[in-house]
Amino acid sequence: MTDLTKLTIAEAREALKRKDFTATDLTSAFLKNIEAGNGALNAYVAVTADKALEMAKASDERLAKGEGGALEGIPLGVKDLFATKGIHTQACSHVLDGFKPTYESTVTSNLWADGAVMLGKLNMDEFAMGSSNESSYYGPAVNPWKAKGSDEKLVPGGSSGGSAAAVAARLCMGATATDTGGSIRQPAAFTGTVGIKPTYGRCSRWGVVAYASSLDQAGPIAHDVRDAAILLKSMASVDAKDTTSVDIEVPDYEAAIGQSVKGLKIGIPAEYRIEGLPAEIDALWKQGIQMLKDAGAEIVDISLPHTKYALPAYYIVAPAEASSNLARYDGVRYGLRVPGKDIVEMYENSRAAGFGSEVQRRILVGTYVLSAGYYDAYYLKAQKVRTLIKRDFEQAFHAGVDAILTPITPSSAFAIGDKELAADPVKMYLQDVFSVTLNMAGLPGISVPAGLDSKGLPLGLQLIGRPFGESTLFQTASVIEQAAGRFTPEAWWA
Repeated sequence: MTDLTKLTIAEAREALKRKDFTATDLTSAFLKNIEAGNGALNAYVAVTADKALEMAKASDERLAKGEGGALEGIPLGVKDLFATKGIHTQACSHVLDGFKPTYESTVTSNLWADGAVMLGKLNMDEFAMGSSNESSYYGPAVNPWKAKGSDEKLVPGGSSGGSAAAVAARLCMGATATDTGGSIRQPAAFTGTVGIKPTYGRCSRWGVVAYASSLDQAGPIAHDVRDAAILLKSMASVDAKDTTSVDIEVPDYEAAIGQSVKGLKIGIPAEYRIEGLPAEIDALWKQGIQMLKDAGAEIVDISLPHTKYALPAYYIVAPAEASSNLARYDGVRYGLRVPGKDIVEMYENSRAAGFGSEVQRRILVGTYVLSAGYYDAYYLKAQKVRTLIKRDFEQAFHAGVDAILTPITPSSAFAIGDKELAADPVKMYLQDVFSVTLNMAGLPGISVPAGLDSKGLPLGLQLIGRPFGESTLFQTASVIEQAAGRFTPEAWWA
């Protein structure tokens, strides 16, 4: 029998239908991988082995009757931001110690309804605030990739670092993730996996711990473009419990894969050629352009003039919304409670002990930009800039552009504890320079592995689509995937 954990979701789905093996066999194989590798990678913060085997057994019973769902028996990991009924859900924060919700998020409910199996909860930056997974209360997740000739541990990216590391290391077949400013796409690029951030409103946010409500969006991280399409089809839905979810039919994303891109117009924005763009990133971008040109796409130069303001505007809007959303964590009803002489001191003590330094920093920034004297100067201005960023994209799409090709990260994965980045939070925030524009405009974007750098580490390219144009992204990304080939790390952790 082939190593079951090396199969894609598409391959496993067909093999389960043919009864080549059972869902219990498949789940057991992944649980063995987790047992062998999670100590080194710290991708999971909670493993739900008994629950997984119980769900796999139920899948086997449905498959035996020919009643299997779209993801029947497929073992997945869940980012610790998604509420899972009766199971550890803490956004990898100390302030939510011991929290086990009495409800299930809509996205995970959709996956379980389609027959998927839950392996456990995945590591992430605390409250999804970070680009390296180093702000997790449970310590950093570790990238399965290492640079050639080096034993240095690298970050898997953030905030969905555990999701990306688990997929890359074959500790799950796919994973849920969320993207507020690049938190699906950047970790996917750092780990040689595929990550798609859907259009804002494509997936319900109900039951997902909020960071910045006007920016947050759930999506999958998977081994390849087809698997990402399969997962997004199940995750996406309209939801009466989330008024920002959109009632537009979810297409069969998988049908877009393999379709010709002949005649598609691919925009190349001049503003993404930022000062100091590393030569390797620029070369990869040019290769991606050539791959699409060779496949018959038309390449057109476009301008997105307000791109340079996206990062500063994002780091006003996101902390402002976080300051408001995180006000509910006060030690009263659930999570960590640190006593004080009165209720105010109890609030202060619980929040001071419960939130890590990055979360505290963003709450302080957010509270400042929302304060009476500064609201107009910062928050209101940032929202106006956001409107201009959105308009730039609208004008490009109105001119006939079908998708936009850009870099996704300014470098490959960096070392855990990188002194330069740790000393200067702004340098860490610059990791998001290519990714935040999409969130500000609410657009879909996919990160697809496109090559290896001189250190042998994976690099990704980003495709940006029209609102609800995910099918075009899958269609175009699969062309890059075919041309670039597949990349897997050497299994040093098992």
